[in-house]
Amino acid sequence: MMNPDSHPAVETMNTVMVLAWRRLVRMSAGLALANVLAAQEAPRFTAAQALTNREFVLTVSTPVRSNHRLETSTDLSAWTPLATVLGAATAQQYTDSATPWLGARYYRLLQLLETNLLTGDHFSTTSGELVIHPINHATFVISWNGKMIYADPVGGSTRFTGLPRADLILVTHGHSDHFDSATLTAVKGSNTIILAPQAVYSSLSTTLKAITTVLTNKATTEVLGLRVDAVPAYNLSNSNHPKGVGNGYVLTIGGKRIYLSGDTEDIPELRALRDIDAAFVCMNVPYTMSVTQAASAVREARPRIVYLYHYSGYSTTQVNQFKSLVGNDLGIEVRLRKWY
Repeated sequence: MMNPDSHPAVETMNTVMVLAWRRLVRMSAGLALANVLAAQEAPRFTAAQALTNREFVLTVSTPVRSNHRLETSTDLSAWTPLATVLGAATAQQYTDSATPWLGARYYRLLQLLETNLLTGDHFSTTSGELVIHPINHATFVISWNGKMIYADPVGGSTRFTGLPRADLILVTHGHSDHFDSATLTAVKGSNTIILAPQAVYSSLSTTLKAITTVLTNKATTEVLGLRVDAVPAYNLSNSNHPKGVGNGYVLTIGGKRIYLSGDTEDIPELRALRDIDAAFVCMNVPYTMSVTQAASAVREARPRIVYLYHYSGYSTTQVNQFKSLVGNDLGIEVRLRKWY
């Protein structure tokens, strides 16, 4: 089982690779990498490509089932984790969507001794690294400070095989793609706390009610060293999600503010959000937002990073349209990760 309290030692570090998009635009990626790759052994970078939108795509080859940390630096003196990746039989790609606002970026891969680590994007906080691990649709997991935070866990225990039990579970509302009692029972630990709206609480078993705290819109609580604000999430154009029934959440974790939209339309409370470091924003009509609504709301709220999620039924073209409409002019980084 994964131990979120462990501090994995570095086993090997491959050669530092300099990847500045401005340089690679002017030369063949293959030629630029040839001398570097010749001296490398697995794990290694095998390709790099600067996209027309100035983002950077790294291709890495890593031993199967081994964990690696991708790190970045702007000056080679201080390194910041970008992501923990699990080795696979085929090469994997990582899109660095922050490069449009950077003049240069350096990358390195660290192979880690610990095998049971949560994979996903890293965020540095005042109390250690926070890792975000997408599961499916509206479900994801956060690890931070030795704690596991589950957002809208559904789909049964299989989806969470190998993950530690939850310390905190956030449920936004009672629809089946966000709430399932059997899954809550499967992932809860001996001291789990569940935060949920009243409608969800009312449908829980006696056992689950005993560990659940009800949060209404605009309510706040502090648990496990972090703050949780329940924010409105509702529809304006239909009654799929009535106002006051479901929650979105803003988590303040080690100085970082993370927004979970739940199921919401383009509402004033979403547009009024400020100082959000990472926002999970839904997109699918008629239940939540259209492509243009979601992009417009994001541009108004201006989170530093946006994860588009909850977009089942939407094509790659529509997802890319969202990213294009958000644009680069406001400094909002759109991260598209694997949800389906």
